[in-house]
Amino acid sequence: MTRVAVRGFVPGDELSLIEAWNRSMPGDPTTAAWFRDCVLLDPNFDPDGLRVAVVGGRVVGCAYAVRRLTPLAPGTDLEPEAGWIPFFFVEPAQRGGGLGRRLLREALAFLTGEGRTRVDFASYTPNYVLPGVDPELYPEAVKVLGDLGFATLYAPVAMDRRLVGYVTPDDVRQLQIKREEEGYEVRSPLDGELPELIRFAANVFNPDWGEAIRKFRDNGRLVIARRGAIVGFAAYGAYRGIPERFGPFGVDPRERGTGLGKILLHHTMTRMRAEGLHSSWFLWTGEDSPAAHLYTKAGYSVTRRFHVMRWTTKPTAG
Repeated sequence: MTRVAVRGFVPGDELSLIEAWNRSMPGDPTTAAWFRDCVLLDPNFDPDGLRVAVVGGRVVGCAYAVRRLTPLAPGTDLEPEAGWIPFFFVEPAQRGGGLGRRLLREALAFLTGEGRTRVDFASYTPNYVLPGVDPELYPEAVKVLGDLGFATLYAPVAMDRRLVGYVTPDDVRQLQIKREEEGYEVRSPLDGELPELIRFAANVFNPDWGEAIRKFRDNGRLVIARRGAIVGFAAYGAYRGIPERFGPFGVDPRERGTGLGKILLHHTMTRMRAEGLHSSWFLWTGEDSPAAHLYTKAGYSVTRRFHVMRWTTKPTAG
């Protein structure tokens, strides 16, 4: 039997790693460009954390462990207790012998050796592959993670909507007119408004959202709602430059019930349709959340479900 070696990543592994990834996860293929930009060039990347299984010089599996070496955004810390495993895989021909467990154990050992006591699969921002593990496509992965002590935290869903034939509903137009009569504005931001928008997205929602806007360079794909201050926003094309990917998107909790979320969502879909886009999709929302109900009423449907899973060190008696 050919011996499998497990070690940290070294230059040159990326060529066979991408090939092995696409054989292992054909439902979620990747590219060399994605791997370069989102793994190798991530400021938190540590080659010792990318544990690769190698046979005859060729990668046949891997598990990626990462912890923060730089803050996610200005004003945030390094989350010193937290680590992440954004992805792992084993080629079909190498399964059944415990290699997946071995890779995950080494990934966990890397993180615990760095003082991490909590490890999430796979909600690492900003460079996650999927929100979590897809139990329909990868049931074996769910089992392996569970056997190693990972427990499901929550189960977000991805949703899609076909835009061919989409027309802004009359009730949305009328609602926007009513809100504008009350002093609200719905439009693209001016360059001078971007710092305020970044702060709003980061402070009210998530630092990752603020950073996504900071790196974005297309105000025409951003929509804000303001009444004095910014109270809501929506974007598309902000992640990896994929124009049909909707989000981030949020309305100040104090403004909910005004219909601003509905207005922003449909305003954005109208712009997407004007560009000739055929669909709108996103990866992450709670299936029973207010946002999910809004999306459903706007014609979105669930396309995938994920398990976000967490491992923690056992507390010591004392």
